[in-house]
Amino acid sequence: MPSSRESELSRRDLLLVAAASAAVAANPSTAEAQTAAGAPAAMLETPAMSRVSFTVNGTARELTLDTRTTLLDALREHLHFTGSKKGCDHGQCGACTVMVGGRRINSCLTLAVMHEGDDVTTIEGLGAPKSLHPMQAAFVKHDGYQCGYCTPGQICSAVAVLDEIKAGVPSHVSADLAAQPQVTAAELRERMSGNICRCGAYSNILDAITEVAGRQA
Repeated sequence: MPSSRESELSRRDLLLVAAASAAVAANPSTAEAQTAAGAPAAMLETPAMSRVSFTVNGTARELTLDTRTTLLDALREHLHFTGSKKGCDHGQCGACTVMVGGRRINSCLTLAVMHEGDDVTTIEGLGAPKSLHPMQAAFVKHDGYQCGYCTPGQICSAVAVLDEIKAGVPSHVSADLAAQPQVTAAELRERMSGNICRCGAYSNILDAITEVAGRQA
C-alpha cells in the first residue's frame, strides 16, 4: 500500500506529463523541430541525383533522376509513357514489361541509371492506333484482354517471346528448339507465365500469339 507521500508524487508526475503532452499538441511545429533536430543525419541528406541517357521508342532521352528511380517510374512519371503499368511493383505480375535491347524485362525491378545508352521499347513504341503491330492487332482480333491493365505488358512480352523462339533461346519446356520447330501451346504458356492476367483471358492471349507465330513461321 503506497504512502500518502508516494501517492502525491505519482499524481504530480502524472500532471507534469499531461501538461507536457498538452503543450506539444498546442504547438506541433515545436515538436517537429525537435524531431528533425534529433533525426539521423542520413535522413536529412539530399537524394543522390544522376544523369542518364537512353533511347526510348526511337527517340534519345536524357534525364536527371534520383538514383533510386526505377526504369518504370522514369518511363511513366518523367517521360509520360504510361502504357507500362505498375501492378505489383515486385516483379511478380509482368504488367510493367518493356523491352531493353530487344529483351523483355520487368521495369519495376531495375533502376533507370543502370540503362545508360540502352534502347528501350514500350507498348507505345510497338505501334499506333492507325498502324498496329501484328501482335496488337491479334490481341484485338482474339479479345486477348478484358480490363486491359495487363495488356501492354502481355503484348511486349509476347513480341519478345517470339523473338526468343526465333533466336533459339531454350525454355523449360523445350531445351532444344531445333528438335521442335513447331511452337506448342505448352511452350507459349511456359514462356508467358511471368505475365499474369487477373481477368483470366489466357486462352485468347494464347490464340493471339499462336496466330502471329504462325505468320512468322
